[in-house]
Amino acid sequence: MSYQLSEGSLAVILAGGNVEDPVMQILGHKKIAGTSASSDRFRLLVSDGKHLNSFAMLATQLNDKVTSGELCDFTVIQITRYITSMVSNADRGDKRVMVILGVKVLAMGTEVGFKIGDPKPLSESGEADKNAVKQQQTIRPIQHKLNQPMNNVNNASSVLASPGGSVHTHPISSLSPYQNKWVIKARVTSKSPVRTWANARGEGKLFSMDLVDESGEIRATAFKEQCDKFYDIIEVNSVYLISRCILKTANKKFTNIKNDYEMTFTNDTQVIPCNEDTSDIPTLTFDFTPINKLSEMDTNSIVDVIGVCKSSSDVQTLISRNTNRELRKRDITVVDQTNTGVVLSLWGSQAEEFDGSLQPVIAVKNGRINEFGGGRSVSLMQSSVLQINPDITEAHKLRGWFDNVGSTQEQESISTRTGGVGGGTSNWMTLKEAQENQLGCGDKPDYFSCTGTLLIVRSENSLYKACPTPECNKKVIDQNNGMYRCEKCNREYPNFKFRLLLSVSLGDFTGNQWITCFQDVAETLLGISAQELGDLLNDAREFQQVFVNAVFKTYVFRLRAKMENYNDENRLKVTAVEAKPLNLKEHNRRLITEIKEMAGVGSSA
Repeated sequence: MSYQLSEGSLAVILAGGNVEDPVMQILGHKKIAGTSASSDRFRLLVSDGKHLNSFAMLATQLNDKVTSGELCDFTVIQITRYITSMVSNADRGDKRVMVILGVKVLAMGTEVGFKIGDPKPLSESGEADKNAVKQQQTIRPIQHKLNQPMNNVNNASSVLASPGGSVHTHPISSLSPYQNKWVIKARVTSKSPVRTWANARGEGKLFSMDLVDESGEIRATAFKEQCDKFYDIIEVNSVYLISRCILKTANKKFTNIKNDYEMTFTNDTQVIPCNEDTSDIPTLTFDFTPINKLSEMDTNSIVDVIGVCKSSSDVQTLISRNTNRELRKRDITVVDQTNTGVVLSLWGSQAEEFDGSLQPVIAVKNGRINEFGGGRSVSLMQSSVLQINPDITEAHKLRGWFDNVGSTQEQESISTRTGGVGGGTSNWMTLKEAQENQLGCGDKPDYFSCTGTLLIVRSENSLYKACPTPECNKKVIDQNNGMYRCEKCNREYPNFKFRLLLSVSLGDFTGNQWITCFQDVAETLLGISAQELGDLLNDAREFQQVFVNAVFKTYVFRLRAKMENYNDENRLKVTAVEAKPLNLKEHNRRLITEIKEMAGVGSSA
């Protein structure tokens, strides 16, 4: 079988021209390690049958094609999408690199089994010049023409443009701290509110934005003067030419962006609106989950949600338990075509500025699912994106449904904390009644409230070392070198945080039940924070005393019962969702009400 390669295409591409869907052969690859497995890159040795060149990089989203063996040596591929970038080299000068974004395998290397033709290194042929471009009818300049006047956002001189009236842009995926002469053409997919901070070194303000191009994404942050200069000018969904930023290793504690690096604005940073065709630059994409499916997902899952704001609460002022700082929060209820609603929690300036009076469509990217009192809610994080009345198909369909049907219907809320098995502090049962009613044996978890006393509180395995990032509570692995690895985040950290996982025997006058208590509930029962308990690990006597002091105290519990499978064996798992100290006045009022109902003499105290 013969394979026809696109002879001469490498010379054209690396001279700045464009060849549509060139066919090439892979002759080798080299792994370039990143700071994490997900950021590893592969450099390919490719041949067009006439020339071969190793200045070809595979986009990270295609890494699995190499690791799976799909792009093994001698494989013939058709490159369906690519971009080129000029990279500076102190010894060899500027060198153009091809970044492969899309490939189609025409023949596996195991089928071909040999090198096609007698390709020579491109550097020896001397043909990668402008003449190669002129000889190709399908060629168009790869540089972006700046034919229209542009406003330089920070009024700096337009050093982005070269003498020929064009600008060489670099793909985001090629940026690293070892380069300083680069320009990216990227779309702003999100922009955070301005945030302030204060510490021992002073105080200031900042905002961050997420940028995307065909090759990948990156986060950029502007501090203090740059925050004031750029915040009001930069618009979400607009495309800009950006240069002269500092690149540093990304702090994954504050971002979910898939890039090892992040950008910081400086006094020299230039941001220029791009007035040419930007249809090739990706926009923010959503993967919406219907609201009625959120109750089936795990707590702390990250989801995209869209719904119409049916109602909103007033702004609440809360005090952070960790930082003791004042927080501003607003809860809004959003509904969708499944006729289901969920509470969405907004924070900070988003909470203060939100206006739900016109019942807008709300789209959220990267919201976090929370569970409280048997219900589910979605909360925005620093990395979340909130769009109001977005110009997308899903929003238009939702608007039509709500205006014609949804506004006149009652929706079932998965966040409701009153009434029914899934509700809040109703559905009171004793532990024996819960067992007799086989709560937790159905397809979905059951919730009930009870009054119980702590009989046994196990200290063994009550603490574990967890990932230090706010959004992750995964147990870390001690590397025994001062570093702790989180498999979920795929990163190593020099520190960790303590988390509680408490096993408790709970009793009432009808029986007892072993229950599991996570962080918040466990801290309530022990009367001490996880970190404070962790600090007592070196003092065995004081550590054990905490658990001794916790027993024989009575609380009102909200419990979740669900049958789970362990090693092919079904076991009932009961988890404490909430625990509150027993209020005797309220407890007695409820008991009197139940006595009157049973006696048929009334239903209220």
